[in-house]
Amino acid sequence: MSDSLSKVEATASRLKVFPLPTLVLLPGGAMPLHIFEPRYRALVKDALATDGVFAIAGVLPGFENDLNGIPPLEPICCAGTISLNEEMEDGRYNLVLVGVTRARIINELPHTKLYREVEVELLPDGEIKPDEDVFLKTALMELIARVPQEVGQKLAQVASRTNGGALADLLTGAVIGDVARRYEVLNELDVPERIRRVTDDVMAIVSQLRPKKHEGMLN
Repeated sequence: MSDSLSKVEATASRLKVFPLPTLVLLPGGAMPLHIFEPRYRALVKDALATDGVFAIAGVLPGFENDLNGIPPLEPICCAGTISLNEEMEDGRYNLVLVGVTRARIINELPHTKLYREVEVELLPDGEIKPDEDVFLKTALMELIARVPQEVGQKLAQVASRTNGGALADLLTGAVIGDVARRYEVLNELDVPERIRRVTDDVMAIVSQLRPKKHEGMLN
């Protein structure tokens, strides 16, 4: 078990949560955040003083305008660890939260602090067959052949260090901007099905792009 997953596991009975309906954090992704509300300043301060862990959770449809209250949360969230942080003189924070694992909210705890805390069940991905993501990797190579070189290099780096459901998550974060679609990927716990969906999404992007022209003379 990775150190980050161990840290998150230790918080499962009392996980700090930041409701955020406009952004979706996925495992392996990195989310920059500017923290200015007093309750979330308190959340970050407490997280930095302890384990560096909190979760980003969505808000159920229809409650997006109730963020000043206690809107009901989407059942699946993403728990992450703070990787970089900067505290400003006025108490605001700039930080980067790195997604570690999906989690299912079991119960919301009594409100004893400014921010919300929940009890969760962690949902790490299970094993897949060795060739389960072959079509996703093929779709990625097709995409790399059609995007600017610097973008393609970054995507290739992603592909070189991960596979399976983790690769599907990273590609979703890298190339899929639609919030609703990101939620669908976050909520898809069946790893082969998640891979299939993201493969379809990447191929849809590929179909709208032309292959890059080779520069220079061909021998």
